[in-house]
Amino acid sequence: MSKHRRDPDLVRAYVRTGGRSRPTRDLDLVTLVVAASDTPTGASPDVRRVMSLCSRRGALSIAELAAYLDMPPSVVKIVVSDLLDGGNLSTPTPAELLPEISLLEEVLNGLRALPA
Repeated sequence: MSKHRRDPDLVRAYVRTGGRSRPTRDLDLVTLVVAASDTPTGASPDVRRVMSLCSRRGALSIAELAAYLDMPPSVVKIVVSDLLDGGNLSTPTPAELLPEISLLEEVLNGLRALPA
């Protein structure tokens, strides 16, 4: 008679995320995050570990966090999503998404031209 074993990581992931299976944000493995505030009061061990790494190492990708923490990327995405939603982490804006300086100057000139 063969015994069926459950994958312990499956149970652990379910418990770590409070039963959630999907993050609140669309994050991929190369999404970079940085600490934007201190670790929230009463944070779970996973949250404290993510915040500690981001505070010490600067911008890290979801894949890097998962590797450093030895956690499934799906769990890291959920934890990071919660921290982004709470304003504890932020995603740095890639340089190619920043507006051109000429556009910013036009906006500034337009604002200056508005009547007070």
